[in-house]
Amino acid sequence: MCPLPLLAAAVAASRTPLRLFGRTFAAMSAARPLKSVDYEVFGRVQGVCFRMYTEDEARKIGVVGWVKNTSKGTVTGQVQGPEEKVNSMMSWLSKVGSPSSRIDRTNFSNEKTISKLDYSNFSIRY
Repeated sequence: MCPLPLLAAAVAASRTPLRLFGRTFAAMSAARPLKSVDYEVFGRVQGVCFRMYTEDEARKIGVVGWVKNTSKGTVTGQVQGPEEKVNSMMSWLSKVGSPSSRIDRTNFSNEKTISKLDYSNFSIRY
């Protein structure tokens, strides 16, 4: 049986944020490096559900941002999130795409570390 002072401490602890070395666990999670990158995908990427598949993949991976068709037949957008997740999305945009697409090349630009996300989800823009 747990002595009463220990039981009271355990109950009180369950109502307070988890602290590790003086920092809350949430603050440590938020301290992970966030990355932002713009992209443009060239090839057969319009009329093949590329935007829909991109949105779905981004949500599966856990990144935020947007995607849209351009007037020159490419797909462009921005991805933000934890560095390793953004890297996974960059790989998908370069090598996988939608089942009917053909990716000739993907250009990435404005790759940078950011302190907070500019978006709360991933969306298709028109």
